[in-house]
Amino acid sequence: MSDAWKVGKEAKKGLAMTQEYCILVGVISKDELDVQVMEHLDELEFLATTAGAVTRKVFTQKMPHPNVKTFVGTGKLEEIRDYIERNEDVTLAIFDDDLTGKQNSFLEEILKVKIVDRSTLILDIFAERAQTAQAKTQVELAQMQYLLPRLRGLWTHLERQRGGIGMRGPGEMEIETDRRIIRDKIALLKKRLEKIDQQAQTQRKNRGELIRVSLVGYTNVGKSTLMNVLSKSDVFAEDKLFATLDTTVRKVVWDTMPFLLSDTVGFIRKLPHHLIESFKSTLDEVRESDILLHIVDIAHPQHDDHIKTVQNTLNDLGASDRTTLMVFNKVDLYREKYFDDYLDKGTKVEIMEEIREKFSHQYNFPNVLISATERENLDELKSTLKQMIVNEYEVRYPFQTKIW
Repeated sequence: MSDAWKVGKEAKKGLAMTQEYCILVGVISKDELDVQVMEHLDELEFLATTAGAVTRKVFTQKMPHPNVKTFVGTGKLEEIRDYIERNEDVTLAIFDDDLTGKQNSFLEEILKVKIVDRSTLILDIFAERAQTAQAKTQVELAQMQYLLPRLRGLWTHLERQRGGIGMRGPGEMEIETDRRIIRDKIALLKKRLEKIDQQAQTQRKNRGELIRVSLVGYTNVGKSTLMNVLSKSDVFAEDKLFATLDTTVRKVVWDTMPFLLSDTVGFIRKLPHHLIESFKSTLDEVRESDILLHIVDIAHPQHDDHIKTVQNTLNDLGASDRTTLMVFNKVDLYREKYFDDYLDKGTKVEIMEEIREKFSHQYNFPNVLISATERENLDELKSTLKQMIVNEYEVRYPFQTKIW
């Protein structure tokens, strides 16, 4: 990970980065179960791995709420400090919740390592993955908005685009000057983003009146893999969080029926609100879609929680009323994890059908169970999706008879 709030190739210049080793810290509040917090910390470890850090140890503490100064209790903080002192290769402490500037400063002073919270970690990954001008601008805007209330004498890494003689107010502190610089930068980025958004809207209008289908879901559930299968394209996909950051749109033709298929950034728990705000323009593809394919990793033990996170995010985006098909992916891994070897094929089919019926009643959406990597049950997915697209075309063009 990088200390510099820089985006794209610029952050890769200079000395080669050495392997970073980290510890993770989480608080178990009275409203949370131990298993939920450990699941959150497992995800935080995956985020750290995606960013390039290796986790050495995980620390947790049960508290009614985080300490306003130290986040954890003083005893736990001493335990963490002792561990870091014994393990000199640990140079990074990652906290599972957002830290205030005061907490960050105090923890750095006590632990003598770099302090990063969950939002900073996600922003770092986004900065690394951003490719297009739109994504880079959105990431930088989110970074500036996150940094503004947390300024604590870190102005040395900010580029002064204006300053010097005649530019500082009477008696103005250096940190106040930097707040003003960041506010100006935020205003500049917003204007730049508005211009990019106008160009993107023009591109969307030029696509004609084709039915639009968007892949949505929690991060790392297989959206990009399914995108490649359905569209026969080559979208980047790997087993890391936020492998896809820029929205990808492909025109797909099944038989003679055309439609647009888009792959979007994955959602995640505790996604910083300012990040959602910055990326709303990227997620316009979701808002303007006719059909949503909600992809779920059925093999993940917390897939119900993932579904709720995605549904809440869709509510925030104003896209919860779209025609939706739930696609439960990775059924091969599900059987591998939960089925006994002695079960015969017929019994396995019956169990999967019962699971499907349960999901239909639980979420009130049509659904299919597939494996994108193994190409399992894709014919049913294509058949179901094709009928949904035909229905949408019939609604849009009710007086034009068309046999696809």
